[in-house]
Amino acid sequence: MASTETTTAQEETGAPDGRNDLASVEAGLDALDTVQVKRVPISHTLLHKVLPPVVAVLLVLAVWKLLVLAEVTDDYKLPDPSAVWHSLRALWLQGTLGDIVWTSVSRGLLGFLAALAIGTPLGLLVARVKIVRAALGPILSGLQSLPSVAWVPAAVIWLGITDSAMYAVILLGAVPSIANGLVSGIDQVPPLYLRAGRTIGATGLRGAWHVLLPAALPGYISGLKQGWAFSWRSLMAAELIASSPDLGLGLGQYLENARTDSDMPGVLLGIILILFVGIAIDLIVFSPMERRVLRNRGLLAGAR
Repeated sequence: MASTETTTAQEETGAPDGRNDLASVEAGLDALDTVQVKRVPISHTLLHKVLPPVVAVLLVLAVWKLLVLAEVTDDYKLPDPSAVWHSLRALWLQGTLGDIVWTSVSRGLLGFLAALAIGTPLGLLVARVKIVRAALGPILSGLQSLPSVAWVPAAVIWLGITDSAMYAVILLGAVPSIANGLVSGIDQVPPLYLRAGRTIGATGLRGAWHVLLPAALPGYISGLKQGWAFSWRSLMAAELIASSPDLGLGLGQYLENARTDSDMPGVLLGIILILFVGIAIDLIVFSPMERRVLRNRGLLAGAR
């Protein structure tokens, strides 16, 4: 009798312990699924994010200066870094530096937005309709591998040396990259997501907006980054070849004018500005977007 009472007491006291253990396990699983985001100290950011590129730039400048001092080639082929700085300062004092940069940046961004508006529905169509994929998939891949500079002569003949020709070259260079990036992202969406979407009534355009696009975001953003790179490269190729006073002075035309004048400091300055704008847009727009998407999916918990 005493043994039975003891066993009953143990069961009664053990039940809460079992429930507590189960709650602890569930809490532990929830903690594993939760991405812990902590604020990074400024010193850590400066040391790991700012210092490395600054050191890399200083090393490039040091090597450049050493090559000039060693006189590995003529001055008109490899000018001193100070000559490039003087060219930059002259543009600034003339008040034309901002106009030159903005002329190209505004064209590039507007062309990219147009490519985004065309490439996104095209990518959805190719990814979800088999006959369209069979017909357009290889063409998109071929267009993506075609150098965008090849479109410049055709665009000039079709549209003349106008802004329309510039935008046509940008579209032909960027749309395939954006569409293919979305197709690749959709191909990696687990079928379970699609079945769950259909179960709750998310079909057609609603399913594309609420299920497909969010699930395919990592691949889609990679396509957007590549699309911007193609947009910028296409625009620079168009401005270099189809230069005209009617188009305004952009970075590509500035670079071509410097080449015509045998102004090597101006040529190097144009190259540096083109590189700077491309990197800046990626760092300001696309890289934070990509990190946020990956972090929200628990794929980049340590990133800041």
